[in-house]
Amino acid sequence: MFPQSLYVYDYILLAAILLAAMIVYFRLAIRFRIIDKPNERSSHIKPVIRGGGVIFPITIILYFLLNSMHYPWFALAVLASGAISFIDDIRSQARSLRFGVHLLATGLILYESGAYSLPVWLIIPAFIFVVGMINAFNFMDGINGITGFYTLAVLFPLMLTEKDLINLELQAFVGVALLVFLLFNARKKAKCFAGDVGSVSIAVIVCFLLVQRIVVTDDYKYLGFLSVYVVETGLTIVQRWRMGEKVWEAHRRHMYQVMSNEMGWPHLLVAGIYAFVQFGINMLLVKTDYGIPGLVILFAILILLYILLKVNLLKRVRAQAL
Repeated sequence: MFPQSLYVYDYILLAAILLAAMIVYFRLAIRFRIIDKPNERSSHIKPVIRGGGVIFPITIILYFLLNSMHYPWFALAVLASGAISFIDDIRSQARSLRFGVHLLATGLILYESGAYSLPVWLIIPAFIFVVGMINAFNFMDGINGITGFYTLAVLFPLMLTEKDLINLELQAFVGVALLVFLLFNARKKAKCFAGDVGSVSIAVIVCFLLVQRIVVTDDYKYLGFLSVYVVETGLTIVQRWRMGEKVWEAHRRHMYQVMSNEMGWPHLLVAGIYAFVQFGINMLLVKTDYGIPGLVILFAILILLYILLKVNLLKRVRAQAL
């Protein structure tokens, strides 16, 4: 799976560097009190170090420097989005500023991936998709392990089908970073959370890989690689809008939050379910060629299943409360 141009010990060295970076960051985070305190959205009850996802921008910097400064606009997109998100982890920033940087990062990765060669009528949907997924990853990063497991479920099928060595090395670097991050996050009591810096930067990375794959292959089935997050986030926004809530404010209405908080399911079990479902979908997608009609059917099935499952879960929650 790993590129032949790099030996196994190169990845061991990379993992060691990232481990050291994490340990140094933990000390800095404790010193400067970069701590995630429980609030109305939280699925944890004790303060935890925030911003452990800083490992992802660090990984992209290492990849950029070790690969002849390849993909400069992509690297800039990750650093810009990661920087504003890290600042936001420390002190809340204006939503307009964060949104502006997300738009900038989206424009950069679309340029780097060659998406501007697509028909003009596809550029605006591409912007909406990428910005939407950046926010979706941020919304979904609410329990231990979910961001790491889910991203691996997207990354692994991409690696299995990657034909470009440069891209495969990038995917391998990100894979190592995810495994290192999960050492500290995929626990009953997490050592750290990804924070906005982690969820946003990993979303930018994943979106770049998927958009580039779509441009290169002219195959839109790769939009389905994030279908679970698309359906979960989209339908939760609709639910909150219909309830008259402010959709951008913190909440606990996602189905994974209902599973973890109201139903009391272990975080890692819920995270594993989400990753397993998306992984199964992605492996099916890489082995089929149904195009846009297949995507429509996929999303229709997922939407129906999601509604049925969530209604059932909410009924069980209400029954337990009686």
